[in-house]
Amino acid sequence: MKILNETQEQVLQRERNFLNDLRVDLAAYNASKDDLETLGRSISQLDDLFLLVMVGEFNAGKSAVINALLGQKLLKEGVTPTTSKINILRFGETTSHRLVEENQEVILLPVDLLSEVSIVDTPGTNAIIRQHEELTRHFVPRADLVLFITSVDRPFTESEREFMGQIRDWGKKVVIVLNKVDLLQDDDEQAQVETFVRDNASELLGVTPEIFTVSARMALRAKTGEPALWEHSNFGVLEDYIKNTLDQISQVRLKFLNPLGVAGHLVDRYYQAAQAQRDVLDKDMELLGNVSHQQEVYQSDKQKEFDLRMAEIDNIFYEMEQRGDEFFEERFRLARVLDLVKKDRMQEDFTREVVADVPQRVENKVDELIDWLVESDLRQWKAVTSYVGERRQAHKDHIIGDALNENFNYDRSRLLDAIGREADNVVKNYDKHIATEQIAFDAQNAVAASLAVEVGAVGLGTLITALATTAAADVTGIVAASLVAVLGFFIIPASRRKAKKDLHERLGNLRKSLVSTLSEEFEKEMGRSLKNIDEAIEPYSRFVRTETARSEEALEELGEAKREIEELRTEINSWQIE
Repeated sequence: MKILNETQEQVLQRERNFLNDLRVDLAAYNASKDDLETLGRSISQLDDLFLLVMVGEFNAGKSAVINALLGQKLLKEGVTPTTSKINILRFGETTSHRLVEENQEVILLPVDLLSEVSIVDTPGTNAIIRQHEELTRHFVPRADLVLFITSVDRPFTESEREFMGQIRDWGKKVVIVLNKVDLLQDDDEQAQVETFVRDNASELLGVTPEIFTVSARMALRAKTGEPALWEHSNFGVLEDYIKNTLDQISQVRLKFLNPLGVAGHLVDRYYQAAQAQRDVLDKDMELLGNVSHQQEVYQSDKQKEFDLRMAEIDNIFYEMEQRGDEFFEERFRLARVLDLVKKDRMQEDFTREVVADVPQRVENKVDELIDWLVESDLRQWKAVTSYVGERRQAHKDHIIGDALNENFNYDRSRLLDAIGREADNVVKNYDKHIATEQIAFDAQNAVAASLAVEVGAVGLGTLITALATTAAADVTGIVAASLVAVLGFFIIPASRRKAKKDLHERLGNLRKSLVSTLSEEFEKEMGRSLKNIDEAIEPYSRFVRTETARSEEALEELGEAKREIEELRTEINSWQIE
């Protein structure tokens, strides 16, 4: 490389710093080892000679073009693959060969052209030995300029199209050399082949590349003793392009643009992978949002239904109070005064006419409420199972790039499966009989505890019967005692009022305690169901939130890297020959 001016030195430092930072960032995004090494080599080549890389199918004439450029037959040529490794040709005072890697050899040659440019000969892109093609694919990112060699007898084959697409993805400048022009019959054939190659290359690359139609073999013969062939070889135009068009500023420009092309390709790849993850995560966030909304709606609807059912139980006690009022109105009359002092008779009548079927009705309502509660929970779990199952199925065969988290696909699938298994297990193992018995038992014990009554193994109806008849005994007992103590004209209305008051208080306390305790118990049961679903989903929810934050950060940083690459490219492309 020639000495850089101050502006170029500043851009070089800025670019090197940016690329080194990008390499660190890509490592944090779990970039592959190959990608990191490729970027690292591109950075190191900023301080190396201009690298001219020859690519193309075997038998297209890559080695022949290099020999013609150097003016000597230094590389083997043939109709079968003759290059089995990467050959890097550099300037040396004497000819020597040095194997620097298993499949990479440096050849030093005393040729003036190599003092300014290093030339790389690569294995054919369509070689039968697939390892050869891989060598070529992995070396292309290091190129400052790619000479794409194709032959007039097989111009722009399918494998060449595919390979040129990869070169384009790496952001490389491509010059096409259409070799073996001496095989064509006339200028019309040459024009047809050039048009075909130009149109296809332009469509593939998005720009129209320079195309040189030459005969490398004829050019070498001209340089080694048959000068009359030089003009017919058309090789002079290509040679002038390499020696003159690639002047200092052009070489510097391409040298600086090369690692930016590599960086741009990698940034685009990991940006797309991060965006793919983000798209999936957005759908997952939507799923979690919908599940959360379903939970809220389920809770709201359940609470409304629960309140209605509890109101029905509450009404049973209000009806009992009304019957109690009617009972005392009818019993507390002077004509029936003798009946009032018969406490046992009063209690039997009160139990039969006022308490009546209250215990059975309440117990039936509670049983219905428990059945509804259990079935609602089951329906909700089934809804979650179905919804998560649809999400799992939607991405069953969809592979997402591991740009940010190398275990993204595995972790995501594992967590989704865990939710599905949990829901499936709940649905499969949901024994309604056991669930209802347990809830009923809990409700009975809660009511008994709130009223300081020992429930034992009796049902809720038995418990209510005991409490109601006890209340009846207390109320009727007070009334009878009052009448025996003071018998008079005004005592009956007063006792009636007192009986009603005592009944309202006692039944009110019973109703309030029973309804309150049942409400508390069933709300606890509803909360437990919702909590179980939330806990089943929480690991996945946490994963989605964490990965979404990571993807947002990555997209922002990679987007900034894209902008920096474009700014550097714009500045470098603005350099003019001084």
